[in-house]
Amino acid sequence: MSFTLAIVGRPNVGKSTLFNRLVGKRLALVDDQPGVTRDLREGEGRLGDLNFTVIDTAGLEDATDDSLPGRMRRLTERAVDMADVCLFLVDARTGITPTDEIFAEILRKRADHVLLAANKAEGRTGEAGALEAWGLGLGEPIALSAEHGEGLSDLYAALLPLSEGFAAAAERAPEEPELSLPVSEEADEAAPAPTLDKPLQIAVVGRPNAGKSTLINALLGEDRLLTGPEAGITRDAISVTMDWDGVPTRIFDTAGMRKKAKVQEKLEKMSVADGLRAVKFAEVVVVLLDAAIPFESQDLRIADLAEREGRAVVVAVNKWDLEEDKGAKLAQLREAFDRLLPQLRGAPLVTVSARTGRGLDRLRGAVMRAHDVWNRRVPTAQLNRWLGDMVEAHPPPAPGGRRIKLRYMTQAKTRPPHFVVMCSHPDKMQDAYTRYLVNGLRSDFDMPGTPIRLVMRGQGARNPYRGRREKNAGALKKHLDKRRD
Repeated sequence: MSFTLAIVGRPNVGKSTLFNRLVGKRLALVDDQPGVTRDLREGEGRLGDLNFTVIDTAGLEDATDDSLPGRMRRLTERAVDMADVCLFLVDARTGITPTDEIFAEILRKRADHVLLAANKAEGRTGEAGALEAWGLGLGEPIALSAEHGEGLSDLYAALLPLSEGFAAAAERAPEEPELSLPVSEEADEAAPAPTLDKPLQIAVVGRPNAGKSTLINALLGEDRLLTGPEAGITRDAISVTMDWDGVPTRIFDTAGMRKKAKVQEKLEKMSVADGLRAVKFAEVVVVLLDAAIPFESQDLRIADLAEREGRAVVVAVNKWDLEEDKGAKLAQLREAFDRLLPQLRGAPLVTVSARTGRGLDRLRGAVMRAHDVWNRRVPTAQLNRWLGDMVEAHPPPAPGGRRIKLRYMTQAKTRPPHFVVMCSHPDKMQDAYTRYLVNGLRSDFDMPGTPIRLVMRGQGARNPYRGRREKNAGALKKHLDKRRD
C-alpha cells in the first residue's frame, strides 16, 4: 500500500533537498536563497522497502492575504489536507522560531499523522536545535541531514508502522472498480497509444506571464499550480498527470524563458535549464503566446528550440477573450506565423483563453493531431514511388556536369520522422534540393508542422574486383619463390 508524505516547514529548512534525497533524483531546484520552491512537486519516493508518493511544498509563510506568500501558504495547506503523513521539517542550526510554533499548532489541527524532523542536525551545532524541537509537542524529533543522507534509518522506523496501518485499512476497504481507458482499434503499431505507465508527455513553454500555469489549471479543473499577476512565479518544471478525455497525459509547467542576456541570477538560470530539460523529455511542446504581444523574438527562439529538439509543436495564443476584432487578429497571426516560422509551416495554431476555459477542446485536438503526425511512418515502397515522381518533376543538381543519382529512400525512424536517401555524391547535394524534398514530404504525406529529418547518404558499395590484380600478382610471386626453393 503506497501512501502520501508531504514535507512542510519554513522556507530554507531543506525540504527540497530531502525531497531529492527520497526520490533519488535532482528533481527540485535547490539554492541557498529562501523561498525557491513555490509549487507543489510530486515524486515517487523510496526508503528501504517503503514506496510512497512524496510532495515537496513551498515554505510556510505567516501570511493569509492574497499576496504571493499567502497564495503559496494556501497551496501548502492543501497539500497537508491531501497527504496521509506530514513531515514537519525544522532547522536544527537555527533552532525553533515563533513561526515554527505557529505552524506546529496548525498541523496538530489539520493533519492526522505528523512526524517532526530536525534537519541540518549533523555535527554538534545541530544537537541543541534537535533537543529544542521537543518543545513543539509533536513527539520525538528525528535528527536528519538531508544533504549528507544521515538519519534516514530513523525516518524509516517512524514511517514503517504508519505504512502498515495504511495497508491494513486498504485491505478492509471495498475494492474500487477499475477504470478502463478507451483503446482505438485502428491504432498504428508505429504510434502506440499512451498508457498509464507511458502517458503522453506535453511541455507548456513560453515567455513569463503568458498564462502557462493558468492554462494547466484550466485543463485540470482545479487550482493545482500557483498563479497570479506577477511575472516569473513558476520556477521549477512541475509535472502533473491527468486523464485528458481518455488519454493518460503528463503535462510539464515550465518557468518563463526570457532573453539570455536578461537572465543574470543563478536561480533563474537554473529555472530556465529545468524548462529546457522538460522540452527534451516531452513529445509535444505547446508554445504559449500572449495575444497582446505575439511572436516576439523570444517566442520565435522558443519555438525554434522545440523544432531543433525534434518535438511536435503546437502554437497556442492565450488571452483570446481580451481581443475585440478576433477575425482580423487571427488573420494577422497566421500571416506572421508562416512568415516568421517557416520551419514549422503547417503546425497547429489555436486560440485559447485559460481564464475562461474557451478553446481547450481545440487545443486537445491540435495536440493529438501533432502527436499522430510525429509518430507517422511511411512504407518504403510508397516512398520510392514518390521519390521517382519528385526526381522526374525536378531532377537533382549536376555539380561539375555529373548528375547526382538518387537511388532509393527509406524511413529510418519516427518521433520525429527521419528519412534516409541513398545517393551518389551526397556531399555535393545542395540544401535547396533537400528543402524541396522535405516540403514535398510535408504536403504529399500530410505531415504539416512536424520536424522532418532528411539525410543524404552514399552507397558505400565496395568494388569486388578492386585489388584483384595485386592479389593475383602476390600469389604468383609466392608460388615462384616456393618453386625456386
